[in-house]
Amino acid sequence: MIVVSACLAGIACRYDGTAFPCEKVVKLVESEQAVYVCPEVLGRLSIPRPPVEIVGERIITVAGQDVTAQYQEGAAVALQITLKAGCHQAILKARSPSCGSGKIYDGSFSGKIVDGDGIFAQMLKQAGIAVYTDEEF
Repeated sequence: MIVVSACLAGIACRYDGTAFPCEKVVKLVESEQAVYVCPEVLGRLSIPRPPVEIVGERIITVAGQDVTAQYQEGAAVALQITLKAGCHQAILKARSPSCGSGKIYDGSFSGKIVDGDGIFAQMLKQAGIAVYTDEEF
């Protein structure tokens, strides 16, 4: 079983209220080989919601609001779903503050990318789950 970002499965849950469907991911979900999660929605954040980036150890909106607690809560719930489903791999949305793996935005809201992981991707890796982005899949 594979866990995937809900937006890649065609669920309109991104910060801007859209989806980012990946045909291969949609097919995995449809064939019941994957479960989807949105850590941000699981953290009780709205759709749409302000853009956020990781700034040091915090997750901050473009307006400066600290939403770290909501992101941590949602990632923890998503991790529990992942483990309960018996997932050993993840396919997540690249550069997301929740799901980004290997590369994320730098926290300046300028579009600059740096090495790093989103909070859910970090938790998955710590749990021994292989994480790939939609760009690698």
